[in-house]
Amino acid sequence: MRAEHLSAFEAVARLGTFTRAAEEQFIAQPSLSRQIRTLEAELGAALFRRGRRGAELTEAGRVLLPIARRMLADAEAARAELDELAGLRRGRVRLGAPPTVCVSLVADVLAVFHDRYPGVDLQVSEAGSLALVDQLTAGELDLAVIVTRDGAPRIDGAELLPLLQERLVVASSARKPAPAGADGAAGLTLARLADLPQVAFHRSYDLRAATDAAFAFAGLAPEVAVEGAEMDAVLRFVERGIGVAVVPAMVVLDRPGLRSIPLAEPVLERTLNLARRPGAPLSTAAAAMQQLVFERVGRMEVSGVVSLAR
Repeated sequence: MRAEHLSAFEAVARLGTFTRAAEEQFIAQPSLSRQIRTLEAELGAALFRRGRRGAELTEAGRVLLPIARRMLADAEAARAELDELAGLRRGRVRLGAPPTVCVSLVADVLAVFHDRYPGVDLQVSEAGSLALVDQLTAGELDLAVIVTRDGAPRIDGAELLPLLQERLVVASSARKPAPAGADGAAGLTLARLADLPQVAFHRSYDLRAATDAAFAFAGLAPEVAVEGAEMDAVLRFVERGIGVAVVPAMVVLDRPGLRSIPLAEPVLERTLNLARRPGAPLSTAAAAMQQLVFERVGRMEVSGVVSLAR
């Protein structure tokens, strides 16, 4: 059985019509029909019944479908591994990160990686750290950037490689005067911040949980102007002067519409870790991604943006 015949068969079975399958396979419908007839002749059984609802699998077709999919998946995996060994001309990397990291570190890493290895497919999952660990342990991700605080505790199902430590800062609109009480380089105290209108992240964000915990520990009730926003919306609301927001320091970089104000008393920090499945070997492409992540983090430390996690 030839791979192109199995691919044509799987496409018709999945899409339900010869026309749509031919379009997906980028071949003419008569050519696809000939491939199916050749496969049927080789197997000695009809694989489809044509009806009003399109092409329906026969009993022989239903038996063949999972076998065909396994064979196609094995062939694709073999091609991917060989292509990677030939110089990362092809391959795939599945990387997960929280939204606050996707708009900063991950965006920078992906841009450089794509320039170096344009043939490698990049898949990004944007979610909270706990959800990312679940995806990692389920085999849905190759690598994930995980946020932790108070060091890098062990997480079941994940091996954590500490990347960097990053301060949280107060972002305000550069179009408006700095908030009253911002004491030069010392920044804002948590008590003063609580009196300012704030744009608060959705409660699913790790960052929201950290700031809420800091306010609760200090016995403070912050004034919230807008609540429940996602990352892009929070930054746009702050740029327009609706309120201020507590964000990671990297987020404010290269955003002229935002002003970064240090947060003092207490200083809030977070640790970014690169997580991988314990004992699971990385593909060539994923290993290249891991190396690039540490390379870009090292450059950030040299520039004084962050400090490496030890």
